[in-house]
Amino acid sequence: MTSMAGSTPERRRSWVRGRLRDGKVAREGGVQKGRVREGRVRRFTVAERMVHRGTGVLMLLCVATAACLYIGPLAQAVGRRHLMVTVHEWSGILLPAPVLLGLLSPAFRADLRRLNRFAPADRHWLRAVRRRLMEPPDRPAGKFNAGQKLYAGWIAGAVLVMMFTGLLMWFTHLLPGISRTSSIFVHDILAWGIAVVLLAHMRKAYQDPESRRGMRTGYVDRVWAKRNHSEWLAKDEPDGSHQQV
Repeated sequence: MTSMAGSTPERRRSWVRGRLRDGKVAREGGVQKGRVREGRVRRFTVAERMVHRGTGVLMLLCVATAACLYIGPLAQAVGRRHLMVTVHEWSGILLPAPVLLGLLSPAFRADLRRLNRFAPADRHWLRAVRRRLMEPPDRPAGKFNAGQKLYAGWIAGAVLVMMFTGLLMWFTHLLPGISRTSSIFVHDILAWGIAVVLLAHMRKAYQDPESRRGMRTGYVDRVWAKRNHSEWLAKDEPDGSHQQV
């Protein structure tokens, strides 16, 4: 803890202003002073990581049981069709639960606001992708880059449609005007789309060990954060205090 003994009044006022600013950043789920350790910076709180893990487990259950139901050789090898159907239905229904519970966390709500807002840096990021510019300086990003924002929005919408069509397949009397065949068609087409996007998401995570460590431990290397998410540190610590570890 920083000692204030022998300090001047101006130095004490500066220290208090810094603490107040850090508290505001912490409430908004940004880079948190006092939680910085040995060149690393906090990227995700425990609540955010639990939401990600819970959603990931339920999503994998949905995909795995769907594969056991619709891919012939796999269905024959696994068997237990009634069990697969039950697990698939309930894992699908419970899929939004981690996100709804995560809304209790201020840090998670702050991240949702970040994901839901496109900034000028995101347009630069998308233009760089279109021009196949791969260097980090060509792709400025906040805490989340434009690709992560698009992925989050797409997968959230797809999950809702999958839940809706799944419920129509399960309870056919809910909306008799919509045929079960139509629900199955939309459900199946979207399932392939989700499988492709999930594979791309896992491939990107596999290619970036530091990103995986951030989701696993909550902390990322400061150099990595400045290189890949320069707008994030610049916004949350605009006075350059992030330089001090």
